[in-house]
Amino acid sequence: MAFSVRNTDVRSVCSVWSNKTAQGIIREQQKRGRFMELRVLKYFLMAAREENITKAAHLLHVTQPTLSRQLMQLEEELGVKLFERSRHKIILTEDGMLLKRRAQEIITLAEKTEREFVRREGELVGEVSIGSGELKSSRFLGEAVAAFQKKYPMVRFRIYSGDSDNIKEQIEQGLLDFGLLMEPVDISKYEFIQIPVQEEWGILVHEDSPLAQKESVQPEDLISCPLLIGQRELVHQQVRNWFGSLSEEMNTAANGNLQYNIAMLVRSKAGTAVTIRLDCQYDHVRFVPLSPSLRSNTVLVWKKVQPFSQAATAFIEFFKEFVKNYLSDKEE
Repeated sequence: MAFSVRNTDVRSVCSVWSNKTAQGIIREQQKRGRFMELRVLKYFLMAAREENITKAAHLLHVTQPTLSRQLMQLEEELGVKLFERSRHKIILTEDGMLLKRRAQEIITLAEKTEREFVRREGELVGEVSIGSGELKSSRFLGEAVAAFQKKYPMVRFRIYSGDSDNIKEQIEQGLLDFGLLMEPVDISKYEFIQIPVQEEWGILVHEDSPLAQKESVQPEDLISCPLLIGQRELVHQQVRNWFGSLSEEMNTAANGNLQYNIAMLVRSKAGTAVTIRLDCQYDHVRFVPLSPSLRSNTVLVWKKVQPFSQAATAFIEFFKEFVKNYLSDKEE
């Protein structure tokens, strides 16, 4: 299956370019009516990665003059300079860096679309893409994925790791089918299924700290501590609400979106992390629950009125039944 992308489509994808550049692109598109092939975008990405035309041409199995000509034609069609060239090296310009990001998105989406249209008689095939944060409920999701693959072994899963904001952005761009998100999060634009597993909040603290000996910690225990907290504003607000009247005395030393990185800061005694409990352990670091207890729900979301592949549609129905059976077994 071959894909081509009109220059006007590339312009819409690259809508954050300056007005002057965008207008120039539109004029060129209207004059020429050319098509930008995915092949050319792949050539561009390889050249950007290698920073050397000769090496990129070798990896692409094309001649160096052919690759140079394709890249110059691409610059001409877009009306911008994509590379700064020297004798032995090429470096992306600001416009080149933007096209690199957009080209990666275009190719990922095209490849995902192609996989979704693969058919085999009598078998469900295709790809299901899911974004997930570092959550305990991702284990529940993993069990559902494993059970689904036993039933439909030809379906391939692609898992993207990120926080809720990253995942929602990927869903909006059509790069992900589903997202596993921790509340609080705005899901007004999405259909969702609540995961029957809650996330427990606490602190990650170095084992040498007096707090590591406690069964639980209260807000007043943390006032003097440099705190490491997730970067999402809704998470900040949730933590401030837990601190209550002492929230003004919080000392936030750093923010981050990956617990592993935060845990390494804790291990280095750079602060105390306010985070959720995961099914993993870090050397010289201990998890201590919050008191009063703080817990968060998680949801699997997807866009409303979203046209899905057969594989993604089947996974929605399967997951609903998986959750239903889990809750039934739990009640027995």
